[in-house]
Amino acid sequence: MKLEGIKVLDLSLFLPGPLLTQMMADHGAQVVKLEPVNGGEPNREIGPKRDGESIYFANTHRGKKSVQLNLKTDEGKEMALRLAEQADVVIEAFRPGVVDRLGVSYEAIKARNPGIVYASLSAFGQTGPYIKKPAHDLATEGYAGILSTNLGFDGKPAIPAIPNADMLTSMMGLSAVLMALLRRKDTGEGDYIDLAMMDSLIACVPNNMGSVFADKKPPVVKEERTWGGYAMYNIYETKDDKYIVLGASEMHFAVNVLTKMGRTDLIEFCEPPPGPNQNPVKAFLTETFLGKTQAEWIEWFSDVDAAFAPVNDLRQGADDPQIRAREMIVEDKQGREHIGIPIKFSNEPGAINFEAPGLGDHNEEMALAVGFSAREIREMKDKGVFGS
Repeated sequence: MKLEGIKVLDLSLFLPGPLLTQMMADHGAQVVKLEPVNGGEPNREIGPKRDGESIYFANTHRGKKSVQLNLKTDEGKEMALRLAEQADVVIEAFRPGVVDRLGVSYEAIKARNPGIVYASLSAFGQTGPYIKKPAHDLATEGYAGILSTNLGFDGKPAIPAIPNADMLTSMMGLSAVLMALLRRKDTGEGDYIDLAMMDSLIACVPNNMGSVFADKKPPVVKEERTWGGYAMYNIYETKDDKYIVLGASEMHFAVNVLTKMGRTDLIEFCEPPPGPNQNPVKAFLTETFLGKTQAEWIEWFSDVDAAFAPVNDLRQGADDPQIRAREMIVEDKQGREHIGIPIKFSNEPGAINFEAPGLGDHNEEMALAVGFSAREIREMKDKGVFGS
C-alpha cells in the first residue's frame, strides 16, 4: 500500500485529526493513537453504539493502535517523545499552547527527530487575535461567514449537515502531510504545518466570492448560482412531502426537462444570470413537482437527460446502488456496516482493518517498542502513567 512503512503518532481528538490519520491507516501507515487518561478519545462515548463500541469511534479509528498516557508524568512525556522520535508524522489538535505545556511541541520533537512532519490542527490557527478562543466547527463557520449562506427554507441560518470546517481541515491536512513527506524525500527535512479550520472554510468558497470581492457586499444567497438562484439547480417538494433535486443549470438540461413538461416557453427564463429572472420557472416547477410523489418523479425522469436526483435519507443513501457498487459502504465478517475507502488506487489500493483498538490496548507493546524494559513498564503502570 502507498503509505506502508510510514509511522504516525496521533495526538488529536474528535474528528479532523482522527479522520486524517485513519485515511493514512487505510493506505498502510502504522498509526499510534495517544489517548488521554481521563476517559481516552471522547468519541468513544459519543452517539449510538454497536457491540459496545460507538459508531463514531469505529468510523475514525479502525486499524490504529491505542496507547493511553498521562503526559503530566515524566515517564508519560518521555514515552510520547520516544514514539515521536520513531515517527514520520505527528498530528495534534489541542488549543494553541497546550502542546508546549505538555512537552510535545514541534520544537521538542524536532530536537529529537529533525525529519518529523508535524501538523497542528486548530479552530483559528497558531497566529492572530482568535488563537485563544474555544471553538468547534459551527463557531468557525459563523466567524467565516459560511453559516450566513447556509439557509433553510425559512431563510434563516441552519446547522449544516456536514461539519464542513472539520472535514475540510482533515482533508487539507492529509494533503499537507503528504506534500511534506514528498518534499522530505528530496531534502531530508521535516516541516511544521499550521492548519486552521477557519482558513480551510475560506479557501473552499472561490466560486461564491463574486459580490464579496467585486462589490464589497455579501451575496444575496437565494440569487447565487449554487445557492438557489437557478431554477434548474434547486430543491423541490413533492406530493408526498418528500423532495427531489435538479442539479445542473446548463441550458441543454433545461431544454430537455421543460420540453417534456410542455413548457418550452419557459426555456428562455433559464438563461443566465441566476436571480429573479428565473422566478417564473421556479414558480412553475414548484407547483408542478407538488403534483406527483417522489417515486412518480423518479419514474418520470428515467428517460430524461437531466441532473435529477431524489433527496434520499441517510439510510437510503447507504443502500444506494451506486454507493454499494463503489464500496463506500462495506460489511465486515459479522455483517456490520462500515464507511469504505474513497481514494481508489489501481496499484496498491487501500485496505480496511475493521478492528478499532480498545483503550490502551497497545500500551505495553509500544512501550517495549520504544525501549522501555519490562521492569520500567511495571513501574509505569504502578505510577498511573497508563491511567488507572
